[in-house]
Amino acid sequence: QVQLVESGGGLVQVGDSLRLSCAASGGSFRDYAMGWFRQTPGKEREFVAHISGSGGNRYYGDSGKGRFTISRDNAKNTVYLQMNSLKPGDTAEYYCAANVPPRTLVVGRSYSYDYWGRGTQVTVSS
Repeated sequence: QVQLVESGGGLVQVGDSLRLSCAASGGSFRDYAMGWFRQTPGKEREFVAHISGSGGNRYYGDSGKGRFTISRDNAKNTVYLQMNSLKPGDTAEYYCAANVPPRTLVVGRSYSYDYWGRGTQVTVSS
């Protein structure tokens, strides 16, 4: 069983930066592709970023391109999301998720990810 715990959210001002962390436990972390998603009330979950198990492949949704960077430290069983130049539209609950083999992976599709954290709230104030 894989458990994911997000941290690092908070209340920031427009233009600020935040780094979210997602600590994983259970199983072999380096075997899992990891993703970040976000959601606001009444809207569907939105893909933000994805990273392969080795960290060699990274993908971004439209919301994350150019301002967000996903990374991982397999020695620490942790994946990160560095968010820069934050905007009010980035306000959301942010979730990390793990794709565990042999589940088929379709990058950015929430059904591809087996395990989810409980989320961390990011609020960007203008």
